[in-house]
Order: sequence, then structure tokens, then C-alpha cells
Amino acid sequence: MPYQNKYLELLSKEFPTVQTVSSELINLNAILNLPKGTEVFITDIHGEYDAFNHYLKNASGIIKEKIDLIFPNRSEEERNRLAFFIYYPTDMLNKYRNQTSEKQVTQILREQLMQMIDLAKHIVTKYTKSKVRKSLPNEFSYVIQELIYESSSHEDKELYYQAIIDAIFETKRESKFILELSRFIRKLAVDRLHIVGDIFDRGPSPHLVMEKIYKMKNVDIQWGNHDISFLGAACGSQVMIANTIRIAARYNNLDCFEDGYGINLLPLARLAEKFYGDDPCIPFRPKGIGSRYQKDEDVGFVARIHKAISIIQFKLEYAVIQRNPDFEMGDRILLDKIDYKQGTIQIEGQNYPLKDTYFPTINPKSPFQLNDEELDVINHLTLLFLHNEMLQKHARYLIQNGSIYLKYNGNLLFHAAVPLQEDRTFQKLKVDGLYYYGRSLFDVCERKIRHAYHNRYEKKNPDLDYFLMLWQGGSSPLFGKHSMKTLERYFIADKGTHEEIINPYYNYREEEKVLKMIYDDFGLNFEKSKMINGHVPMDITKGDQVVLANKRIYSIDGGMSKEYSDKTSIGGYSLISDSHAYFLVSHERFETYEKLIDMERDIVSITRSEELNHRRTYVFDTNAGKEIQSRIDDLTQLLKAYRNGTVKEKYTDE
Repeated sequence: MPYQNKYLELLSKEFPTVQTVSSELINLNAILNLPKGTEVFITDIHGEYDAFNHYLKNASGIIKEKIDLIFPNRSEEERNRLAFFIYYPTDMLNKYRNQTSEKQVTQILREQLMQMIDLAKHIVTKYTKSKVRKSLPNEFSYVIQELIYESSSHEDKELYYQAIIDAIFETKRESKFILELSRFIRKLAVDRLHIVGDIFDRGPSPHLVMEKIYKMKNVDIQWGNHDISFLGAACGSQVMIANTIRIAARYNNLDCFEDGYGINLLPLARLAEKFYGDDPCIPFRPKGIGSRYQKDEDVGFVARIHKAISIIQFKLEYAVIQRNPDFEMGDRILLDKIDYKQGTIQIEGQNYPLKDTYFPTINPKSPFQLNDEELDVINHLTLLFLHNEMLQKHARYLIQNGSIYLKYNGNLLFHAAVPLQEDRTFQKLKVDGLYYYGRSLFDVCERKIRHAYHNRYEKKNPDLDYFLMLWQGGSSPLFGKHSMKTLERYFIADKGTHEEIINPYYNYREEEKVLKMIYDDFGLNFEKSKMINGHVPMDITKGDQVVLANKRIYSIDGGMSKEYSDKTSIGGYSLISDSHAYFLVSHERFETYEKLIDMERDIVSITRSEELNHRRTYVFDTNAGKEIQSRIDDLTQLLKAYRNGTVKEKYTDE
């Protein structure tokens, strides 16, 4: 009881009187009965900034859907024009000013502004006036409030309403007003964004994606294996530094480090030229065309860097795997299985010829030892990664706003899999002498990652090793396969050696008994909760099943990355949850926003699945609602304490 009284005394400093407590209780109880805000789930962005940015601007199709709902009598052309004034206001303003007369521009802008106000009126109905005010731009806060909360249809207000609009144009503030109003609409169209893993790798601009996310509110991230690779690199894991650079080279996107993060790769390039200058490095020629290195001699340059950093990575993996036998990753120790004279490698007792037999930096007697130049390069890169301001800012954001899994509004969000064994029981991982599985495995891995991050400048940081396990270990909930066959894909032509066996989770996750086991372990409601994952590209247009287990699982990696264009014909999925339903939306592949603006036609977003809620969902059903209810309970106790004299009211002279 003394502890409770002490807490109430602290709470009374914020709410010093019966009146202030009562007012807050009325406000909070009202909020509980508002409709739930709209949540959007996306996954596997893979550095595709332009596509990601467009999905943010059009709110995954939500804004156009609301325009169609509010303005059914307007033509498709008019509705598209309004949509693009909201998505890209600056570009649209420039477009029409360059193409039409001043009188026509004024007429068009006035029409767009009026429609945007009507749209804003519709969107704000889900929110309190307090939240709306906090989202408004300071410069136009009062004006926008007057426009969205006043009706122009009442005769006594019509002149006042029109006078505001006229004044905006007379003072030449229409462009700025449209810009700020469009931002306001976009901000309130989505209440929360969930990114279910893999912001990094493959695509050219993960740094821009992170910069965009960094400026947003109400975002959470469930780490994917590619995010873990980036985090490991930022924490100084040398094997993960090598891995992130290797993947950038593989997809011809080295400039995301050089230009994006300002990390100097020149020492690595010099090493590559010294040892592989005359090597065609055919297996290491990059897959993508990239944004800078496109000429044949440039592609060869990237291939040499690609090979150099790959060999460094294979050497570095050895020490991590040797230190951690519980990771059960011994099959990844392969450089000692190569017969360097015969040009073959032994895999599971069988010899295979190598596609590339040139290994100038490998000592066959000690194949895992870095030579002096390799050691200097990786040590230099480690310092650059650990002390790069932007990279560390992004890593800090991932730690603060990310997790391996998240339970939110009754749903379970995680990137890949809950590792299982063939007998349909949870797969176990031994950590510090104890076995972990299911939810406890997720929890212990997250603790290791957080500890590694917070101790990243320490000389000895054994938890750094867990980044490699989570990247490609058979027990990793972020990888979901038995083993990653990176070396085999580079060096062996026989594709049978490339096969990566998926975790049994993917084979058995739809079985009711297995699903109930997972639901029980994570404390989920079997009748209501969803599991939302990414990681495995699925194309519903080709017959892939994205909505599984009687709508209990949504596997929403649609292949946003252009590198997946041979696997999926679409450009990604968005799962949308509002107060009425769940919608799975598939998006047409994104090209350029300039092309969209020119045509004023958005990429096609098709609702592939719709699941109506049994009843409308309100704030009291959500995570936020539970927090509000807890606050209500505390304030109710404070109100009782005021009234029974346990806590004194704190009146002021004002």
C-alpha cells in the first residue's frame, strides 16, 4: 500500500485536482470507443526505396480507395488527379504550372484543395481533435481545423468558409497549403506501419529507406535475416561486415555503401586488384545492373571485389562456427574440403569439380587464415562500420523500434519461421548450457542481439557470434532453412549441391495441432489471432497460397525487390487491417514515379482477399486500448484517493 500511495503522489503532480483527473478520465473513456486506426503490414523491402516510398505516399492504395468512396460521381481521371496531388503535390504543381495558363491553374488548384478538405474531413473522424491537432502543420493549423470541422453547407457559415479559401489564394499560399494538407492526409491515412523484416540488401537504397522510416512515427520493425546481417555489421561483427558487402557486390549495389553511407571501399578494391586483377572471376560477376558499374570493365571490377570479400567471409565464418558447436553449423566449414591441386571439393563424401580454382589468398595448409592484406582490410572496415554516424543511427533505430517478434493487437508478427523438427515438435537451440525453443528461442536470441549491440565497442563480445547463427543457422527463426549453400552456389556447377532444405515449419504450419501448439506457446487466441510473416516470395497470380490455415497465417512477401522479378510478377503485398476487415492487397510492379505522374495513373493494387470482422474493432480491443485502460484504472484510484483524503489536491493561486 505505501508503494501505491507513493505512485499516486507522483501521478498527482500531473493531475493535481479532482477536476483535472475527471476531465482526463472522460477523455480517455471516449478514446476507448473510437474505431481502431488502420494498420498496414509490409515486408521484404530489400532496399527498393522508390517502391517503398510510393506505397507510403498512396498508403498502400488506401487513399485512392477513400477517394473513390467519397467522390463516386467524379470521373476516374478526376479521381486520379486528386490522388496524385496528395501523393506528389510538388511535382503535380510544377506539372500544371508548366502546361496550363495561370487562370486554369488557379481553377484546378482550387478544385483540388476543396476535394482534399472533404477527404480530410472523412479521415479525421477516427481520431480525437487532440490527435488531429498534433498532426497538423504549425503554419496552417488553425486554418485547417476551421475548414475540416466547419461545414460549408450551412448558410451562416458559407461566406466564412469561402472567405478562408479566397484568402489562401489571394495571399499566394495555395501551393504551400496544398503541400501541407497532402502531408496531413497521408499522415492520418495509416495509424501504424508494421515492417515485417528485410529492409536491407539486394536493392540499391536501403539507407534511403531507413532515412524515410527514421522520420516517421508509429512504426515497428520485426528483424529479418538481412536486417540482422546489417545490425551485426554495425556492431562490428567482421563476418557480417563481409556478408553485407558481399551481397551488395553480388547485386552490383556497392554504391549504397560508398555513396549512401560514405564507407570507403578503396582498400578492399586495392586488395581485389592485387590478387584477382587477372582473374575473370566468372562465378562472381554481379547479378544486377546496379546504378553505377554497368560497363563490362566495371562489372569485372565489381566481380573481383565480390570474390575477394567472399573468400574473406568464408575464412571468418570458420572461427565463429568453431567457437560455437551448439550452432550446429559445421557443414559450412568447407575451405579445408578443397583439393587445391585437383581443383575439386568434397561435399558429404562426394567430390565435385570447382568452377573456379584460382585461390591466391588461401594457404592450403591453413585455409582459414587471413593473409596480412585481408586482415588489414577487414580491420579497417570494422573501424569504418563502428564509427559511421549514419549507419550507427540506423542501427540504433532498429534496436529501439525493432524486435525478433511482436504481439500487436492480438496478432503475432515475425519474419520467417518458428523452427520445428520433423516430428512436429519445437526445434531446440542450446544457449549458455540451456535449451530454448519456440517463444523462448525468440526471446533469448533477441537478448543476445541487444547485448551485442550495447557492448559493440568492447574488444571481446562473444554475443556477436549470434548474428551469423541468425543469418544462416538451421535453428534461426529468421532464416527458416537447414543450411545456406553460399559457397556451393559460387563454386559448384551441380545444382543438387545448392539445395537449401526448408524448415519443417513450412510443411506443417497449417496443421491444426501444430498451429495450436505455436499459438499456445506465444499466448495467442486461436479463434482471432493471425500470424503475419514474410521471407518467402509468393505470387498469388501464379497459384501460390498467401493466406493459409483458414486465414490464420498471412505470408506477405510478394517480391518487392526487382531481383525477384523472375519469381513473382507482382511488386509486393500490403496487408491492411482497419476497424472493419483485413485486406490483402497485391501491387503491380513499380517502375518510376515520374512515369506515374506523367500518366496520372497509379500502379494497380488489387484486393485479393478480404476478411470481415465479426464486429467493428474499437480502440478498447487494441494494444493501445489496454494501455489506456491501465491509465484509466490508475486515475480512478487517484480520484478515490482525492475524495477519501488519502492524497491532497494541489491547488494553485492561478
